[in-house]
Amino acid sequence: MVVKRSLTPAAVVDVALGIVDEHGPDGLTLAAVAHGCGVATPSLYKHVASLGELKTLVGARVLEDMTDRIATTVLGTGGDEAVTGLMRAYRAYGAAHPKRYAALPMDPLHDPIQEAAAAKLVGVMYATLRGYGLEGSAAVHATRRLRVLVHGFVSIESEGGFGLPEDLDDTYDQLIQMYLASLRSES
Repeated sequence: MVVKRSLTPAAVVDVALGIVDEHGPDGLTLAAVAHGCGVATPSLYKHVASLGELKTLVGARVLEDMTDRIATTVLGTGGDEAVTGLMRAYRAYGAAHPKRYAALPMDPLHDPIQEAAAAKLVGVMYATLRGYGLEGSAAVHATRRLRVLVHGFVSIESEGGFGLPEDLDDTYDQLIQMYLASLRSES
């Protein structure tokens, strides 16, 4: 429980993330956050304007956390090693935090609160793809393909949607190899 005197917008988001981790994004309510902060619900309005803003702040924090982990993984690598590391770190984040991952925004680049965090993730992806000579439109398309592949896999995996008996790691490695082949064919 957060001590009332230390309540800040960042502390409110910390409590909200704990609720998301336990109950998923649909379990996030102002009443639950207020209870976790040890204050009455109206007191939260000093720190966040609404539940919508709180969800936006949570999404930005998740983006920042995920981006930091991915960036740390790819730092100092390049080419296939960097892309493979990025894809594995992205999946690992979703596996470690499936409910938090579900709170990721779908279009953060068009939200003023989430834009900086989203731009940082896109920047890491662009930097990772530079080793293939991809810039401009080609980098945008390659980044979208990467997001679709990884997000689709992570979303299905976190919901238990892969019911067939083959090993998921093998499937994901095949997905990585397929994506790498597509990058090599463009460079």
